[in-house]
Amino acid sequence: MPVLRSIRARFAREQPLAGVRVAACLHVTAETANLVRAFVAGGAEVGLCAANPISTQDDVADALSGEAEVLGRRGDDPVPHVIALAATEPQVTLDDGADLLSVLHAQGRAGTLLGGTEETTTGLVRLRALELACPVLAVNEARTERLFNDHYGTGQSTLDGILRATNLLLAGRTFVVVGYGWTGRGIANRARGAGAQVIVCEIDPMRALEARMEGFEVMPALLAAERGDVFVTVTGSRDVLGTEHFARMKDGAVLANAGHFDIEIDLGALRAAAAGGVREVLPLVDSYDLGDGRRLNLLASGRVVNLAAGQGHPAAVMDMSFANQALAVEHLVRHGSELAPGVHPVPDAVDSEVARLKLESLGVEIDEATEGQLRYGEGWGRR
Repeated sequence: MPVLRSIRARFAREQPLAGVRVAACLHVTAETANLVRAFVAGGAEVGLCAANPISTQDDVADALSGEAEVLGRRGDDPVPHVIALAATEPQVTLDDGADLLSVLHAQGRAGTLLGGTEETTTGLVRLRALELACPVLAVNEARTERLFNDHYGTGQSTLDGILRATNLLLAGRTFVVVGYGWTGRGIANRARGAGAQVIVCEIDPMRALEARMEGFEVMPALLAAERGDVFVTVTGSRDVLGTEHFARMKDGAVLANAGHFDIEIDLGALRAAAAGGVREVLPLVDSYDLGDGRRLNLLASGRVVNLAAGQGHPAAVMDMSFANQALAVEHLVRHGSELAPGVHPVPDAVDSEVARLKLESLGVEIDEATEGQLRYGEGWGRR
């Protein structure tokens, strides 16, 4: 993670976070450990927990325990740990789904924060529905974040999770992606690259049109249900696959969720449909016997498949994501008191610096605008 490493080295020299209490509710992985160590190098006191009960890597939690307060281990109920982390009176929060900041908001203590950051689309939807008492930087919407994390990261790691859990051959199969946002685009493209025939289901006309113009089949989910061999939900909404879809699916169809919460596949309806019962056929695969000769295979209990069944994003992807997080926290410490409560975009200077550091780590040089070109742009009102 060379980008984050360079930020950590600067933090160690400059100590921009000296004495600041940082609380992070993120997946506890090796990549997250590097972010925590960057904060510690910058002088911060750090607490960490996961909002997903099966996204904590216990060896990482153990390794960090001497440097930061790490709450919880894999399989734990995350709620008590999130509440305990909120009780540490943080000055800056980092969220992957808005769980921590939502607790602080409900307790009426969000107004004591310098600010927070949010890593996911789902979390930003939650936060924008609240009357926030502090500023939040939408790290998920930074250009470098969306390109690397959503498109490349989740696109690759979702397929990795599915293949680790099932060992399926995707070539020649019909692969249905429900949701064509930044993440859905990445999954659809990786599935096509693996030789699958890809169908996209959407409710947004522009996204559906884009998917069609990219060469994917586009149709309602009920029609896709009859054709799909593998289904992946990535919408940020709930119950996008339910009773009517299960009734039309083929025997042996595989169901996976790549959205943040385990609500995109209607698990209650799936259990109700399993007249013949449910049994574990592989460590992360539950077979639901519908009682009519068909079985549907649910991966990772409907939780986010790239983390629950795989190793999550490659380190090169999280390098970009966590570099945004590190610089966003630094910005909040320096300028949070100047920002109004509510969700704010990541400053362009932060986004550009992350891209610059990434290019530098790759040994890539680019052109600079000449003075004449800058004056020309200024003449048209561009800066």
